[in-house]
Amino acid sequence: MNLGVAFFVKSVLLGVGLAMDAFSVSLANGLNEPKMKKHKMCGVAGVFAGFQFAMPMIGWICVSTIARLFGIFEKFIPWIALILLGYIGGKMLYEGIKNKDAQEDKPSVGLKGLLLQGIATSIDALSVGFTISEYNCMEALLACLLIGAVTFIICFAGLVIGKKAGTKLAGKAGIVGGVILIGIGLEIFITSFI
Repeated sequence: MNLGVAFFVKSVLLGVGLAMDAFSVSLANGLNEPKMKKHKMCGVAGVFAGFQFAMPMIGWICVSTIARLFGIFEKFIPWIALILLGYIGGKMLYEGIKNKDAQEDKPSVGLKGLLLQGIATSIDALSVGFTISEYNCMEALLACLLIGAVTFIICFAGLVIGKKAGTKLAGKAGIVGGVILIGIGLEIFITSFI
């Protein structure tokens, strides 16, 4: 096992890069639910971290075993992200417009929505399996753990920032959050063709 400084730097930088979509979605979740409790914030950040850990690991496994099938699937990643984030963002946007004057304290993100967000923001991380394909199993596992840890920290920060801004935006938070999610979906989709 060759765990030099370069290995850790590469893993952390991969984590930062991969966490940006999840950070934006966390920001939107914080905007949409400014009274979110700390334990739920940890859970939300944990879901994103879990997916950002699992997807590169799955990608590594695919590269190591069934790379041919993964190559076929890879072209659908932008479409899947666009559909999932467009659906979630559209729903938030619709509910934000519909209830624009209502100040409800109900939680905005349920488990189903959170899992969809986790999949949508981490599905592109499958391709990281290609960049770590030269790693042995333990190195790949450690790299994915570092990616997950970085994602947790970044997403938690996004939730905190979103909560603070969400308190100031009150009634418009759902609309802003929905627009952000749709924008992220479009960005993933468009940049896949550039």
